[in-house]
Amino acid sequence: MSDGAGSDAVDRALLRAMRETGASAGGLYVLAADEPVLHLTVMSGVPALFLEPWSRVALAAPIPVAVATRQQRLVWAADHQQMTRDYPRTAVAVPYDFALAAAPISDGTGHRGALLLLWPAGHPPQLSADEAETVRAGCRRLAALLAKRPLPDGEVPPAEVPRVLSPPPVRAVGQEEALAAVDYVERLPGGCCALDLDGRITLVTTGAEELLGGKDTRLIGSHPWEVLPWLRDPVFEDRYRAAVISRRPTSFTALRPPEQWLTFRLFPDARGLSVWITPSGEEHDPVASYPAESVPVRAGQIYHVLHLSAALTEAVGVQDVVDLVADQIVPAFGAQGMLMYAAEAGRLHTIGHRGYPAGAIAAFEGVALSAANSPAVHALATGEPSFFSSPEELERIYPGLPHLTGKAARAVLPLIVSGRPVGCCILGYTRPRAFSVEERQVLTSLAGLIAQALDRARLYDTKQQLAHDLQAGLLPHSLPPVPGFAVAARYLPSTRGMDIGGDFYDLIRLGEDSVAAVIGDVQGHNAAAAALMGQARTAVHAYATAGASPAEVLARTNRLLTDLDPDLFTSCLYVHIDLRTRQACLASAGHPPPLLRHPDGHTTVLDVPPGLLLGIEPDARYDATQIALPPESVLVLYTDGLVEAPGVDLDRAVADLAERLDAAPSQGPDGLADALLQNRQDEADRQDDVALMLLAARPIAPTAAA
Repeated sequence: MSDGAGSDAVDRALLRAMRETGASAGGLYVLAADEPVLHLTVMSGVPALFLEPWSRVALAAPIPVAVATRQQRLVWAADHQQMTRDYPRTAVAVPYDFALAAAPISDGTGHRGALLLLWPAGHPPQLSADEAETVRAGCRRLAALLAKRPLPDGEVPPAEVPRVLSPPPVRAVGQEEALAAVDYVERLPGGCCALDLDGRITLVTTGAEELLGGKDTRLIGSHPWEVLPWLRDPVFEDRYRAAVISRRPTSFTALRPPEQWLTFRLFPDARGLSVWITPSGEEHDPVASYPAESVPVRAGQIYHVLHLSAALTEAVGVQDVVDLVADQIVPAFGAQGMLMYAAEAGRLHTIGHRGYPAGAIAAFEGVALSAANSPAVHALATGEPSFFSSPEELERIYPGLPHLTGKAARAVLPLIVSGRPVGCCILGYTRPRAFSVEERQVLTSLAGLIAQALDRARLYDTKQQLAHDLQAGLLPHSLPPVPGFAVAARYLPSTRGMDIGGDFYDLIRLGEDSVAAVIGDVQGHNAAAAALMGQARTAVHAYATAGASPAEVLARTNRLLTDLDPDLFTSCLYVHIDLRTRQACLASAGHPPPLLRHPDGHTTVLDVPPGLLLGIEPDARYDATQIALPPESVLVLYTDGLVEAPGVDLDRAVADLAERLDAAPSQGPDGLADALLQNRQDEADRQDDVALMLLAARPIAPTAAA
């Protein structure tokens, strides 16, 4: 928000939504102005560290707040089981029991973001009608507040670091009552301490100090697992995280060296945890034993890496890996910049960057793997990551680099797979910072995951490019001009498999007075389908130019494909158009029916005998249908990928397509093609290819007077 008054109003609206719904935690995500990313701007009820992996969320990410914003619907997960089923990436990083709702925030002019709410474990399986309406009311209030604080471009700037709101104390107490409270906890058997939501100790009794052995240790203001070596096992921090998120009392037993067993009981609420510590009368098997100088990885970091590794497994292409590192790993580790290189032909080439000046990017683009002045090359040569905590440290080894990059600290992570250099990832920081042993461990592990993801992605992109080149070679590079007609054609590959399929189209000039349009679909999405598609298209072209009728073109092509015995079937629609009379003759081999948009704008589904698919029966016969193409009419040919969807009747889907064409404004064939493909172009999981061809009959030019 741009000022304190606006921020206060938003803060109050978030706390009100939590209070009225009974949520234990909440957060406001705002959609960025310049990229499809949601920023966490304000939160309450859980530590900022818990939501750090989700402080920036790509709008396309398969996690609740992104889905709610993208699909403009309320997302609900009643427990961890449902979270695991619907949102596995989130579930693996937050393995606790709680309920979650994410609701879109929109002011009618566009998407603003999402409201995230968490409830303690044990919430009923469904939101009640009153709860759902209260959530929506909270979203409306937040949308109105966000709309009042626009920048000149109409967007609200997200905060770099989310504001963390503390709920008000249960009640105010005077000095006497406060002292009485201290006396009360001092009289309890064992010892007591209080932790804030961040897990830092805010109060410790004399009995707790004696049991913890921390009289000579600075306990106040510290995390217990940081100052007491015997509590450094991730299991103990995990119990604290479970209590904070699930809001359920929990307990664990730990061994204080040399032989004192202690039981810790944790009682959470909205402001922190009350911990009761008592000696345990039973012996237990120790979870782990760490020497004082050992620093194990924290539970939060383990879940953080699990979350990021789950995301990396979903990355498909190189750009996916780069975007994931930039959008999730960079902010998760507090970096302000990122450079990612790929090793190719003995050199490092930049494949992604954020937060670095152009000069710094250009200076190391294409640097040889034998160069001596590059931190990335050194890391790949040694196979060890490098960490530079200050500009002075970096300047000593690489003079001029801090000034060139504008970064005061950096982590240089070599990306190596099976001893082979794949690339390098550099995280840059604008201020000096120390890298703890824990952080170095996590980043080193993460580098291995990034390397494997990048290696897979490069192989995938290579296959995709090969498939794209093959597909482009099989489809016509351009369509010939047709007197009296405007023509548009589109092809969308499926987003699964090799990105290559059997959909094809063609426009064939048969002479001065006639033209043939053909569209077809070979089943399958692989090289075999593409090869058969090329054969079918070639056969149709040959028989058409030889003067065969539409029915005969299909019959001859069918015999050829049957003789080839490819074990694949092909649908095809062939149209012969007489340019003088504007009469069309159509024949179909099991292809979806074409559409005709009439001059007055209404659309009909043409009744063309469907015939048998090509490649099944060698003696199959095909019937032809005659139609007129009057001026300003549009003939639409398409493959089933444009209309088919799981669970949707094909006839209904074709009728829906006709209705969309009927409702489209009058425009040229290119505009109509874009309108018909509008719902399919941005699909991330398009399961079938789509081919589309439109032939628009132009008005007949008036004859000049004699």
